[in-house]
Amino acid sequence: MAAVADHAVDDHAKGRIISDAPLSRPVPVTLRFDADYSPATVRFVFPGEVEWSFPRALLENGLRTPTRRGDIEVWPCGRVQTVVEFHKDDGVDVVQFDTAALLRFLRHTYAAGTPTPSARR
Repeated sequence: MAAVADHAVDDHAKGRIISDAPLSRPVPVTLRFDADYSPATVRFVFPGEVEWSFPRALLENGLRTPTRRGDIEVWPCGRVQTVVEFHKDDGVDVVQFDTAALLRFLRHTYAAGTPTPSARR
């Protein structure tokens, strides 16, 4: 369920960390958007307050076709999954999400609207 306050959204999704291990590990991820702070940016927050910020357009485009910008790559994986890769100096974290959860989050970001120029900080 999404929490929407003013022009902000906090959704929760379950990702699966993909690695060389035989089983993937589930990980809770908070999907955040705050139009008052940055109307073109989404944030993925992992346990331990590890946060990645990137353009909302990267997430949107990556649901349809492999897309990369800087340290983030998003690509569709089959019909119902999306993979988000987070490239770090010491390697890559690969997290798989249900595409429906990411689409729902994007819908919530648009429903939150864009603040008027006078409302922006």
